[in-house]
Amino acid sequence: MTGLPSDITLAEAGFADIRPGRILLIACGALAREILALKNANGWDHMSLQCLPASLHLYPDRITAAVEQAVLENRDSYDEIFVVYADCGTGGQLAAKCAEMGVEMVEGPHCYAFFEGLDTFSEHNEATAFYLTDFLVRQFDAFVWRAMGFDRHPELIEMMFGNYTKLVYQAQTHDPALDAKARECAARLGLEYEYRFTGYGGLETALAARV
Repeated sequence: MTGLPSDITLAEAGFADIRPGRILLIACGALAREILALKNANGWDHMSLQCLPASLHLYPDRITAAVEQAVLENRDSYDEIFVVYADCGTGGQLAAKCAEMGVEMVEGPHCYAFFEGLDTFSEHNEATAFYLTDFLVRQFDAFVWRAMGFDRHPELIEMMFGNYTKLVYQAQTHDPALDAKARECAARLGLEYEYRFTGYGGLETALAARV
């Protein structure tokens, strides 16, 4: 593979790198770039990857059904299937479905928690923080600004973000351009800005456990 399409194309169209192998990772499209980087860096050739559209995060009630369909379509072709989603707003439904199907998934409420580490994330107790990852910084306009209608109705910003106090950028990579863009995102939302390098955090830990 010589490169990736833009994240938004990846998210909307879905992304699959499916080859015969022992483990299939069924993952959120927002994590594709990070998972591929970890696979390549560690030589995890026994892992194959199927990504569901990242846009499902805008409709968390659809995540469980999409994951279930992907598991049922692939379970006879792999020794193990690992679901690279946390709860992600499914209200426990995804965990229940995974338990029913006998497949494991990433622990935690959402990717912001497992990137930073569940214990560390809990210690912050940041109920008024809005989080961005590398993917969401790159796709801020598509997944936040336009998706919430702020480009057409800026008055909605105060309505929807009035109780937030800061934007926390959980950076997976050291990229000054993304840092600058995340700072701009905070300014557009009227929030304080905090940069927090997390690396791959619990994502790498969860995948390494499959080795």
